[in-house]
Amino acid sequence: MSDVENYYKNYFSKQEAKVVVVGDITEEAAVKNLAFLQKMPSTVVNLPVVNAAKPASKGKLYFVNIPGAAQTEFRIGTVTGMKYDPLGDYYKCYVMNYPVGGAFNCRLNIHLRETKGWTYGARASYTANKYTGEYGFGAGIKADATDSALADIVTIMKEYKTGGMTNEELAFTKSSIGQSDARNYESGFQKAGFLSRILEYNLPATYPKQQNEMLAKMTLADVNAINKQHLPTIDNMNIVLVGDKAKVWDGVQKLGYEIIELDANGDPIQ
Repeated sequence: MSDVENYYKNYFSKQEAKVVVVGDITEEAAVKNLAFLQKMPSTVVNLPVVNAAKPASKGKLYFVNIPGAAQTEFRIGTVTGMKYDPLGDYYKCYVMNYPVGGAFNCRLNIHLRETKGWTYGARASYTANKYTGEYGFGAGIKADATDSALADIVTIMKEYKTGGMTNEELAFTKSSIGQSDARNYESGFQKAGFLSRILEYNLPATYPKQQNEMLAKMTLADVNAINKQHLPTIDNMNIVLVGDKAKVWDGVQKLGYEIIELDANGDPIQ
């Protein structure tokens, strides 16, 4: 109990708190109903400085055995160090990644789901915050296709890294992102998220309009230059596979990766 009390004493504070309210309520009523928050302590919270993780120079494969698993969970990724910036390279990377990992009909999903029937869905995406960023792929793959799927993912990512986006993919990307943007602010939950991002990152309220203007101006040369600069090489990404060792181990070993086997807690098995 003393640990809980000390944590509350040191880290619960109204100093940096922000509240976003979206709903059938007036500002006056919302402020009144939230007045109790003024009773929170005004503790100055000093967060530790955390050094950014460095991208791996060579990827490794980590394996967790789950006996009887019908599919293998894939997580492939690396640290990019790119911070969240919806009006800079982060947004440009979102556009660049769209045809390989971001859309339903992206290269990865079409091949792994529609062509091969190995998964219900496969995506790759950039994520970021104020401090750092990551790029990663995720999917649940049918167990007996684990090795084949991994080999195909590597091939698709390498082809996109070297060949880049096509004119047809750029046209689709612009149309898809542009037409879907209007649906991003319909619900109360979406509106609250939009306002929270503006507060958290000190953004102009018009940043979605600015994104659309950026999107309209992007050329094939632009997106492929972003690819060359920011899309990680898959050989430098770490791979995590969680599945039934009895079903997949022999096939995965043949792919030639350095494999580190972990227990269910994430500790290396000696």
